[in-house]
Amino acid sequence: MPENKYDRLPQAGDFERESGTEVFYLSPKPFPTGMPAFSSRQLHRESNEVFLDFAVGRGTFEFMSRGGIGSVMFMAIFFFLCTLFMGSAAFYLGRPFWSSWLHHLMNPFLWGFIGFLAAMYGSIFFYAVRQVSIRPPIRFNRQRREVAFVFKKGEAPRYIPWEEVIACVSVGQTVTQYAVTPSFALMIGLRDANTGDVLWVTVPTATLGLAVSEWEAIRAYMEEGVSALPEPQPEEYEEGTVAYFNLCRQVYRTEHSYLRYLFGFLAIQFFSGWHLPCHISAWVNRRPKASFPKEVLNWSQPLPPEQWAVPSEGLKKQSANIRKAFAKGQNLLDYFKVQLSQAEGAPADA
Repeated sequence: MPENKYDRLPQAGDFERESGTEVFYLSPKPFPTGMPAFSSRQLHRESNEVFLDFAVGRGTFEFMSRGGIGSVMFMAIFFFLCTLFMGSAAFYLGRPFWSSWLHHLMNPFLWGFIGFLAAMYGSIFFYAVRQVSIRPPIRFNRQRREVAFVFKKGEAPRYIPWEEVIACVSVGQTVTQYAVTPSFALMIGLRDANTGDVLWVTVPTATLGLAVSEWEAIRAYMEEGVSALPEPQPEEYEEGTVAYFNLCRQVYRTEHSYLRYLFGFLAIQFFSGWHLPCHISAWVNRRPKASFPKEVLNWSQPLPPEQWAVPSEGLKKQSANIRKAFAKGQNLLDYFKVQLSQAEGAPADA
């Protein structure tokens, strides 16, 4: 997370840049973003008129397992080719090829390194699976306008006001098997005012717009109700499933040449496990999840309408101003650029 250059808690409209990563804050004071409410990662596990549960989707574990398998396979293939080269060099110098190649290939240090790499990735993966299993999802209660979360198993639940939730989108770079590509993510920070501890939840997305839409789905639910949520997609086409993998394969084959399809998709996906990561993510999704403490379950009971919490006047005013800016054709960056110019006393350039 980049350092906060403002020497204060972040506010909506703040912009930070650190080590090649740019961050734009959408909350505290969660205002309308102008983007459609949409969850490309199917992260809304349960929602009704009282609460919405937000949890990591199976696509995250499919990506983690595929990355781990692909990394180990890459090193194994790299060492295999190196030993093949050394066997060929030995044959060129007059020594037997097969014995020389097998001598290098069966090097215990080589396989020990590959085993260590596999064990390291496996440990990281199972640690992430355990964290999901022992920690309940984040629960957004729209009637109380509060958010409940549990840092660790056995700890008391913590509650923060909805309007104090920190949300931002980030733009950076990621090195992939294809090239150095832009990376986008939604980050949600839940800060305990008593201790200052912040639980950060990071949701990688394909584009910046999808990152904002993930947040807009939560914001729209909290402000407008369950009817504002997008229609759920069929579960079999959720990211991380075999059906989703086959759909991506079909699209890639249709949109690209056979040569690029062969080396840009088939080869890479084959050596990163093919369907195996999808089955691993399905196994993770079927594992029993931690349940909420009784205190949170009581907190999640419906309230009479007269006891429902209402938005603050500050949020109402800012939301109205932003909607007016949207009506004039401005976007979020335009709006906050105007606000910054006015705060600095400079002419506002809309």
